[in-house]
Amino acid sequence: MKFNVLFQDQNIAVICKSENLLSVPYPGFRGKTALGLLEENMRKRGTYSAKHRPFAVHRLDRETSGVMMFALNERAQKTIMDSWQVMVTERLYRAVAQNPLGKNAALNALPDCGLIDSPLAYNAYNQAFVPKGGSAGKFKTIPARTNYKIIARGDRYTLFELSLDTGRKNQIRAHLASLGYPLCGDKNYRAKANPFGRLALHARTLEFINPWTKEKTRFEIPEPPDWQKNIM
Repeated sequence: MKFNVLFQDQNIAVICKSENLLSVPYPGFRGKTALGLLEENMRKRGTYSAKHRPFAVHRLDRETSGVMMFALNERAQKTIMDSWQVMVTERLYRAVAQNPLGKNAALNALPDCGLIDSPLAYNAYNQAFVPKGGSAGKFKTIPARTNYKIIARGDRYTLFELSLDTGRKNQIRAHLASLGYPLCGDKNYRAKANPFGRLALHARTLEFINPWTKEKTRFEIPEPPDWQKNIM
């Protein structure tokens, strides 16, 4: 598993998580997780203790790579989670999506930038989806808003940059799929193409104001370079 610690102080750790790595374990899971690897790293460096250990403040889907943050004590976890919307000043994702297929593909072409403001519902497997038309009233929904910008367009694929006004589970995947743009490699949302052998979603940028030092810090890990090369 690719795992890099980008930053660590007494209260915050920022790491780069690889794809196919859980952020945190679920009950009964015994494999590797980002939280567990960070804990191992701290033990090796001699910075781990019962009062100084990692706690989750947000998550990335297992199949998603990129930059994420952990708190390093319980008090810091509460501070970060209580102030997340103010503390985090920029959080950007990059994604490669399969272009719409079929006769109406041209009608589904998106403007260069915009807002996807579509409430999400969740099925029995806790997978998000956008209810369609008259079926919307049959489901319990929650607000979800995704801002997008198109970085590059190809005949088969589109490279998106995205930011979230709301941080819902599967939000980017469900929103783009609902517009006919399933992410490459995303079988859950019926993508037919998998040119990179993985889900093409990457948390590229995390910028925040440190609540303790008041310094603005920015971390940026680019998506794999073949993503843009292979769509043109």
